[in-house]
Amino acid sequence: MDALCVSGAMTLEAWIRLAATLDVEGLEFYGEFLDLQDRNGWSRYRSIAESEGLCIPMLCCSPDFCHKDAAYRRRQIDLQKRWIDMTAALGGQYCRILSGQRRPGIAVAEGIMLVSDAIHECLDYTSRHQVTLTLENHYKDNYWAYPEFAQHITVFSALVERVSHPNFGINFDPSNALLAGDDPMDWLRRFAPRVVTMHASDRYLAGGTLRALYARPPEAGYATVLKHGVIGQGLNDYDRIFSVIREASRCAWVSIEDGLQGMDELVQSTAFLRGHLNRYWPVP
Repeated sequence: MDALCVSGAMTLEAWIRLAATLDVEGLEFYGEFLDLQDRNGWSRYRSIAESEGLCIPMLCCSPDFCHKDAAYRRRQIDLQKRWIDMTAALGGQYCRILSGQRRPGIAVAEGIMLVSDAIHECLDYTSRHQVTLTLENHYKDNYWAYPEFAQHITVFSALVERVSHPNFGINFDPSNALLAGDDPMDWLRRFAPRVVTMHASDRYLAGGTLRALYARPPEAGYATVLKHGVIGQGLNDYDRIFSVIREASRCAWVSIEDGLQGMDELVQSTAFLRGHLNRYWPVP
């Protein structure tokens, strides 16, 4: 992420070419990739992906709507509208959104009102492109100081209940449910009818416990003890997860969250998910 978003050590074209060596059908881009900041280049990266036989169905974005300052929220809404334009230009149908950071001094009821109002304004804008906004049960954006406002299931549920729109759905991440102290299967059964995309991941703690992680003061980015691992080798039961996804959701894409430890692990995660996808959604 830092190579694509901060230092520029890797170009987006190089990542597309590298990812094309994997057994995948598409790529999920992140809205803050350096090479995507010039809108004149969006069509170029779509063409590069398509030349490799890949589509870009999903854009991963992190709007920070949970803020008391109206001018700050306005900038975030305008940024999200730009990401909706970007999603459409890349040929995508789904744009991941977040509620924002869980800052001190914002009560839950106030935060839900601020965030839902912002989401509704962005949803009105989606009709220009028929892009679906997908709210994720998230932990924390790489470049945030505070965790997700709607991290826990009670807040997430209260927020989702306030949002009704044909271009709104949920992006499910089972690992993030664990990090919130929720049971992933209970979470999935509760929200499955509204799940339209999924982040497949497995996590582990490199020292310490989840309780200790929550007790620590906020730090920028992911907690240093929190690690992504090879999918299928962690705490998540993907047979149970995919059984519910197949029977109860409208999930269209499963995106692989792995690779922080290198391409070898990403290859293993891809192989694991391909096998499970073929089992639960066999090609006729």
